[in-house]
Amino acid sequence: MKRRSLLLSLIAVSIAAAVSGNAMAEDALSTILARKVIRVAVPTDYPPYGSVGTDMTPRGYDIDMAALVAKKLGVKLELIPVTGPNRVAYLQTKKSDLTISSLGKTPEREKVIDYSIAYAPFFDAVFGKQEIIAKNYNELTGKVIAVTRGSMQDEELSRLAPGAVIKRFEDNNGTVSAFLAGQAQMFATGTAVAATIKAKDPSVSMDLKVILSNAPCYIGVQKGEPQLVAKLNEIIREAKSNGAIDEMSKKWLGAPAGALPE
Repeated sequence: MKRRSLLLSLIAVSIAAAVSGNAMAEDALSTILARKVIRVAVPTDYPPYGSVGTDMTPRGYDIDMAALVAKKLGVKLELIPVTGPNRVAYLQTKKSDLTISSLGKTPEREKVIDYSIAYAPFFDAVFGKQEIIAKNYNELTGKVIAVTRGSMQDEELSRLAPGAVIKRFEDNNGTVSAFLAGQAQMFATGTAVAATIKAKDPSVSMDLKVILSNAPCYIGVQKGEPQLVAKLNEIIREAKSNGAIDEMSKKWLGAPAGALPE
């Protein structure tokens, strides 16, 4: 009888150990470290956060942040290009381990993904041709505004300017091209992105019309991965304290990141 009890105890311990081992194996941070590769979804159509250089290599604030995370984890970085509409879906379907893609925090997104603390500043605004008058949300009524589908700007415009005529495009290049081609009177984007457009072609007729929000960027993580979120927060806090975040911001946005929300 004692032998049987001992055998059952050993079996129970073995099962518990196996279950515990599987749980550890399924933990995203452990999986990344064991794989020695981290897959990060990044933009390649949204300068200065992410674009493709003349050598066809991705570059930008988000790419530098992804590289920093990989370096701190001691793993190889695999960049996965995404657009505004699919960057959250890539997390949900586990095609990426993280999304570092100028991602803002919204109640809707918080239902399906988790976030790190903020790693970059980001202001959303509506830009338009110089001759167009629009100083507030009401004056956007009836104006044709291009925006990237599923982006923060899309949500903000829909909520703050319901009278605007919103034309949605599948990626940021499409949104900008629609404005430049005269298909829209205005477009909604981040102020840094608009500055990049103006720097490339100063002749573009474009003024800031209405600020939509100050929406800092966060790293998106699959739901239920507290260990990974904690590690990312540790990396970001260290980068903030040692000046790495401010240097990154000065490099790509022209100014320090300043105080970023936790």
